[in-house]
Amino acid sequence: MSALGHLGGGGSSVAVPPRASEPVAGAKRRRVLPYLLLLPGALWLTVFFIAPLVSLFATSLYDPTGSLQDGYAMTWHFANYADAVRDFLPHFGRSLAYSLITTLVCLLLGYPLAYAIAQKAGRFKNLLLVCVIAPFFTSFLLRTLAWKTILSDNGGLVRFLRDLPLVPDDLRLLATPFAVVCGLIYNFLPFMVLPLYASLEKLDGRLLEAASDLYAGSFAAFRKVTLPLSMPGVVAGTLLTFIPAAGDYINASLLGTPNTTMIGNAIQSRFLVVNDYPSAAALSFVLMGAILILVLIYVRRAGTEEVV
Repeated sequence: MSALGHLGGGGSSVAVPPRASEPVAGAKRRRVLPYLLLLPGALWLTVFFIAPLVSLFATSLYDPTGSLQDGYAMTWHFANYADAVRDFLPHFGRSLAYSLITTLVCLLLGYPLAYAIAQKAGRFKNLLLVCVIAPFFTSFLLRTLAWKTILSDNGGLVRFLRDLPLVPDDLRLLATPFAVVCGLIYNFLPFMVLPLYASLEKLDGRLLEAASDLYAGSFAAFRKVTLPLSMPGVVAGTLLTFIPAAGDYINASLLGTPNTTMIGNAIQSRFLVVNDYPSAAALSFVLMGAILILVLIYVRRAGTEEVV
């Protein structure tokens, strides 16, 4: 039946407009709304992340024979990447080794601490969490300088160790790989503890009780239930520790020697001291690419759907 109405005695008819278009318009608005909400963040990332990244990539392809004063010519010099890897391969190796050691030690120290705070601390939970994040209230640089004082040759720690039997009198802790790794562990330990705590705090106590009944041993219960359920925190914590540790240069600069410099020190020197922008940009991209590949492999093998 047509939607027509009769008005008056003249018999004229007026068409009633269809109302089916209103739900269609509402559905379109609902589809567009998420993109509008994403727009501010997308613009921010474009201006402050993607654009600088594109500029850095272009810089890595400049002619390395140019200079900052005379300018660099775009010659698509991909050999900058091969030169960067060849000339600074030891720096890459040290960065990878130091960051892996730092991540492993932080995991071994942070997991029991996070478990104790999440499951055993009771009313002291908030106090212990404040103690974990308390170092963030001071500067990263000041915290590293404090370790320089602690590990110095005239410090109390070195004097105490020298008094022990079987320890040489010329023992040194500062300006060694040990000092660099200690600084990295101290500075990045909270990045491991907090994700672990967030994951362990969500564990259902009834599952832990059931695991104790089923597996009849605390270690088996931990291996079968606690550790698998806390894997999102383990993966997140290891990534948050490994990635910044691999690119750090403050600890190696203040606590180490030229023989312990990391790739971050090489990039900083090439940008700010040598003014070799193409090599510095190539080193930066090689570091980012190496970290990205390692992270993808790690998440694929050890991650969960929640993390992926």
